[in-house]
Amino acid sequence: MAQVDSFGQTADGRLVRKITLAQGDLAVSLLTWGAVVQSVRLVGVDHDLTLGSDNLADYEGDMRFHGAIMAPVANRIGMARAVIDGREHRFEANLGAHCLHSGSTGAHLQIWDLVTASPHAATLRLDLPDGLGGFPGNRRTEARFSLGQDRLRLEIHSQTDAETLWNATNHSYWTLDGGADFTGHHVQVTADHWLPTDAVDRPTGEIASVQGSAMDFRQPRQISPDAPALDHCFCLSRGQMPLREVLHLQGKSGLRMAVATTEPGVQIYDARAARRPGRGAYEGIAIETQGWPDAPSYPAFPPIQLRPGAPITQVTEWRFSRG
Repeated sequence: MAQVDSFGQTADGRLVRKITLAQGDLAVSLLTWGAVVQSVRLVGVDHDLTLGSDNLADYEGDMRFHGAIMAPVANRIGMARAVIDGREHRFEANLGAHCLHSGSTGAHLQIWDLVTASPHAATLRLDLPDGLGGFPGNRRTEARFSLGQDRLRLEIHSQTDAETLWNATNHSYWTLDGGADFTGHHVQVTADHWLPTDAVDRPTGEIASVQGSAMDFRQPRQISPDAPALDHCFCLSRGQMPLREVLHLQGKSGLRMAVATTEPGVQIYDARAARRPGRGAYEGIAIETQGWPDAPSYPAFPPIQLRPGAPITQVTEWRFSRG
């Protein structure tokens, strides 16, 4: 059996559990709060590879996105509205006029059920009722986390009884060096296009070539805070694909993480406004494999519909190696 411990109680008195998995050189801790990846440790590395906290109140507060699963719809929905199955639906406008990460009823602020747990795998489940946050359909999603010798795998299986929108992602922040910020990390992304954004980081609808731009990461490039500023989706494909490596992150130490996914996009966010208590900005990098953001607003973007009888499985792997 996996190790399962209490992680405390929410502000309204609900119990949250912590599940610790281990396999080979890798140990990962998960929370039933938000299906959070709370810790990722690699044997021989003296710091955590993801930005977490031992304090549940942090996850209920400023760290509400750290490590959690964003669902039903990650990222932005323009003007907090969308037409679904011929009907307009309105959502919580929690980013100016727009909806971010499904608002205050999103999966990241829910307690998930622990379905199964073994020493190296665990499945969490969440049921979202019809109309919650403005989204139609009674939806069930299961997140299965499993470990290999040097990799963490996440499979998100989702289904609905009415047509709805669905674009889930894990929102972990990564640091391979454990420093005050991510200066010195190198990033490579296998994307020929990216989505320019407006003042609130909502896509404008343009699908731009990375050629000649600050968003050309087709070859490994060193990054540092604001060089370049990052909160953008990189376009990997026009729909789901077989699992393939799409991004490589390398620290100054030579520690490397490859990200493989089935998803058509990957959002990279530089954590400029995602501080942990007592820490500074830009401490880590969010790498969010997902559908293209604000897809309902732009017919040229791959759709994010989830329909009855057509469940969706999204797969992402984080693969670690040493220099």
